[in-house]
Amino acid sequence: MSVAAPRRHAAAARSTAGTLSGYGLSVRFILRRNWLRLIIWAAVLAVMIPIVYTSQQATFPTQADRDAYANVANTPAIAAMTGLPYAAGSLGGILVIKIWMTLAVALGLASVFLVTRNGRADEEAGRTELLRGSALGRHAFSLANYTVVGGLSVVTGLLISLLALSDKLPAAGSWVLGGSIAGVGLAFVGLAALCGQLSSTSRGANSLGVAVLAVFYLIRAVADVNAHDTNVTALSWFSPIGWGQSMRSYAQDTWWPFLALLALAVSGCVLALRVETRRDLGLGLIPARRGPARATSFLATPLGLALRLQRATLVSWLCGAVVAGLFFGSVAQAMTSVLDPSNAVAKAFLGGSQNVLNGILGTFVLFSAVLAGAFAVQSLSGAYAEEAGGRLEPQLAGSLARTRWLGAHTAVAAAGSAVMLLLSGWLTGVSSNGAATGPAMAGASLAYWPAVLLMMGVLLLLHGFLPRLSVSLTWAVYGASLVIAMFGPLFSLSESAIKSTPFGAVPRLPAEAFAFLPLLVLTAIAVVLGALGIRRFTTRDITAG
Repeated sequence: MSVAAPRRHAAAARSTAGTLSGYGLSVRFILRRNWLRLIIWAAVLAVMIPIVYTSQQATFPTQADRDAYANVANTPAIAAMTGLPYAAGSLGGILVIKIWMTLAVALGLASVFLVTRNGRADEEAGRTELLRGSALGRHAFSLANYTVVGGLSVVTGLLISLLALSDKLPAAGSWVLGGSIAGVGLAFVGLAALCGQLSSTSRGANSLGVAVLAVFYLIRAVADVNAHDTNVTALSWFSPIGWGQSMRSYAQDTWWPFLALLALAVSGCVLALRVETRRDLGLGLIPARRGPARATSFLATPLGLALRLQRATLVSWLCGAVVAGLFFGSVAQAMTSVLDPSNAVAKAFLGGSQNVLNGILGTFVLFSAVLAGAFAVQSLSGAYAEEAGGRLEPQLAGSLARTRWLGAHTAVAAAGSAVMLLLSGWLTGVSSNGAATGPAMAGASLAYWPAVLLMMGVLLLLHGFLPRLSVSLTWAVYGASLVIAMFGPLFSLSESAIKSTPFGAVPRLPAEAFAFLPLLVLTAIAVVLGALGIRRFTTRDITAG
């Protein structure tokens, strides 16, 4: 017994070391493959802190302004969207209300997408089997994936804290602010790792991860809506987003929920590695569901297949449009009491309108357009994913023309974005307590459709000429247009510079007068860019991931 026990321990140690062989090399490989994405995610999320804080300083310069905002912020609608306003009377607390939920959810989504990209997607494409064919251990690449994506959360949290400190916000609250957002990101690394083991496809892993995030967000929203004053309910502890929110930066500055988030991250990754030991490569615990033996006549068409592939994305974004429309309408009238039209930031927010209510509604319509633009870009990016994943060539092997295939994906993105605009605008009007009508706001929202089409035209052009860079470059163009249209006046940009961007060129109805010419020009440019891109796509070689 005394001799056998050490031998078993030594064998176990050698086995563990073998499964992690090549871990360092895998970390360097994943960093080299994703360094640009990691930098963009960290920089974009962190830089929102000084931008939002600067605007809040100008919008609420006195304590009386902050107290007035605190009264408006303590409503069920704002609690559902951004969390409990536990410190709305301070600049730090207003910063948390304005941006914490956005950053935490965005970092959670980044964790889901990146873990899936380097995990289940590589396994689905056969790259993981190729890597394991050499000296790479069974768990080395997966653990490296979790480490790198977890590192993104840590670095983003540190940047957020440092930028908050540079704005001279209280030190304790600044560190808790960064820690709470990083903690939520880490928790979703663990949850995404589990989703990657459950699903057999990258599409399924991403959908499952996003669905889990949405469920936790809803649990947190229901808990906050039913809270008494700013005291959390027991339901909030069933959501990791609620754990991060309970750290309460710039108020109580509590750290112990961070330990719960860290424990969820570690346990999720460990359990995922355990599952990886027992399942076959290429398979998930949830087997892929067999479809019907024969496809319907509509599914057999390019449009039917594109709509089926984008079904989950379309439904998710439509749900987001419904929530956004109801939220915008419910808070529009209340916000008129806290915005001073003579304030420089308020002027930028209102788009120069002297009617505060119309200015607020016009800005909310712009927000809805931004959501519709993001959906259109993500949906149309699915066409390149099909091509890069090697699934396009079999479809083109028959009589299907390239223009018809790409046209189907374009039609789904265009029609889906139009429905989003109409739905969010109409709900903004009907939930505004008489501030506007549903049809009027639906029309104001639909006026942004040419700007959305222009974003799609840019993606089609790049898909034709620079397919490998098309998605990242289009998101860069989208982000630049969004920032200039929404924050251009804060950067002292001229009116002509703002009007030269797709989202800035559209009149902010009902704050501004309707003009048909900008919409016509945007549509014409979108058609030309799209036609050039489709023409080039019909003549170039098919790329592979």
